[in-house]
Amino acid sequence: MTEQSRDFAQQKEVTLKRLIASKYVSTPEVIRAYRTVPRELFIPIRLRNKAYVDHPLPIGEKQTISAIHMCLIYLEYLELEKGMSVLEVGAGSGYHAALCAEIVSPTGEPLSGHVYSIERKVKLVDFAKENLDAAGYSDRVTVILADGTLGYPPGAPYNRVMVAAAGPKIPPALTEQLAKGGRLIIPVGRRTYYQQLKLVEKDEEGKIHTKGLMGVAFVPLIGEEGFTS
Repeated sequence: MTEQSRDFAQQKEVTLKRLIASKYVSTPEVIRAYRTVPRELFIPIRLRNKAYVDHPLPIGEKQTISAIHMCLIYLEYLELEKGMSVLEVGAGSGYHAALCAEIVSPTGEPLSGHVYSIERKVKLVDFAKENLDAAGYSDRVTVILADGTLGYPPGAPYNRVMVAAAGPKIPPALTEQLAKGGRLIIPVGRRTYYQQLKLVEKDEEGKIHTKGLMGVAFVPLIGEEGFTS
């Protein structure tokens, strides 16, 4: 292990202890995924020294990689399990998709679950693919250039759907593509500043149940069923 790798490992553990103490994270599989996925590989080189600082970081194209605590909050509420199919809207740098992939198809085990991650910006599609390949997750994550508000029908239905941008409403296509017994997490609200993180559950009869979780601040969800560009 290089000196830089040791530094990252130490910083990662310091942040994890804080997040556990703050009750942001408690699930063993979420903790294992956080420890396993190298966040530094999903951040622009000039900012890698801040990889384990718990706040959003710019990744280009006026987008950010979410703060660590927010990524882990998503994972806690998603309740991911091995073998699940996951749809992510907003690939960004690929980090959140890698965390999900590590849970639904753990490293070192036969391939099981899969993550489909949609991104509307070409440069970020390329960035995410490069990062996922470097971190060893390209076999478990498919990055697609598309309008995420319309979902991705070829991979549906999905056990879990997560949206990493805030829309004015919950796009109908995402609930339609959610499997029975599935969960969807999305920020809903104004284009800027305050939004509410919502958990959507589809029961075994196909009925939708929605509840608010907390206030958040995300970049806007752009697309046919989101905000205009």
